[in-house]
Amino acid sequence: MSKSVKIGVIGCGAISAQYLGMAKNFPNVEIFAAADMNIEAAKKKAAEFNVPHVMSVDEVLKHPDIEVVLNLTVPKAHVPIALAALENGKHTYCEKPLAIDREEGRKLLAAAKAKNLRVGCAPDTFMGQGIQVARKAIEDGLIGRPVGLTADMLCGGHESWHPSPEFYYEVGGGPMFDMGPYYLTALLNLLGPVKRFTGMARIAINPRTITSEPKKGKVVQVETPDHVTGLLEFEGGAIGPIQQSFATRFTNSDGKHPIVIMGTEGALRVPDPNGFDGTVLFKGKSSADSKEWTEVPVPENTFVRGYGRSVGLADLAAAVRKNRPHRCSLEQAFTVLDLMQGFLDSSNSGKSLTPMTAYMRPAPMPFLPFGELD
Repeated sequence: MSKSVKIGVIGCGAISAQYLGMAKNFPNVEIFAAADMNIEAAKKKAAEFNVPHVMSVDEVLKHPDIEVVLNLTVPKAHVPIALAALENGKHTYCEKPLAIDREEGRKLLAAAKAKNLRVGCAPDTFMGQGIQVARKAIEDGLIGRPVGLTADMLCGGHESWHPSPEFYYEVGGGPMFDMGPYYLTALLNLLGPVKRFTGMARIAINPRTITSEPKKGKVVQVETPDHVTGLLEFEGGAIGPIQQSFATRFTNSDGKHPIVIMGTEGALRVPDPNGFDGTVLFKGKSSADSKEWTEVPVPENTFVRGYGRSVGLADLAAAVRKNRPHRCSLEQAFTVLDLMQGFLDSSNSGKSLTPMTAYMRPAPMPFLPFGELD
């Protein structure tokens, strides 16, 4: 069996360039084929990134040499494509969110178990230097015992720049299902399992008018809340809010550190979980540390800087060959899905909820050169 894993890509839209551009940095990943319902989109991406084969979706799903299907379709197609990949004996890695609701997620959990195949799911940004440095700082006791947190992504929506933004306002979209996976995955990796949570949500702006090309002027009906606030209590004791919005214009965040973790001995400003790098800032309770935020140093030969989307895919490929757990696991993605849907359910019921599944944090990233995974 080849050391590298052949990958078939389904979905050649805007996000695919980030995956294809980074994948070349991992020797264990071979992008073998590209497919899209729009064959011209697949041909364009294949030419741009030197992908050797352009196939139909069905051909990718059935090709005997492809071991992993990289599923970069729109949210409502994530589970149907993933189930088809599993049915054809292939592992799969999909863009976030895992599914548009828990019921879909459960089907995927059951199918993966029945087929004894792996499902991975974005985001993999928590594997980058930014979140890994913050996690180590917390585990090393830099801020003492974590007590509080804030996590805010506040913007006006995507219709001003995205070429086809309608799906952001469909069920399975909205700010929590779009951006929430980055923030919740980061928080789970920083603080561990959630004990209970509540949510409030609403549709604040409806309808929306697209101002970007090529659909400028099209009116979009908003089907899912575009402003969501949740309150999280972690098993370790930390409590705090998460806000995700497509209906606001300004925030108190400096834009570079939208997550803050507060502890008994100090606080951390954590870099944007939608990216892989960024500085982690610290302020402590001692007089020497309390005046200014200072950068948490990154020791040499530790966490890698410069990763982008595909590190999670490469980690899954390495896990397939080495028979170990992969970090962007199906179970982690389902925990995030459960929380996201739970915020909406809690808003409707007015009740606090507990997670439906147990959560186990993935192993921290290894101290290895760029492109190498344990």
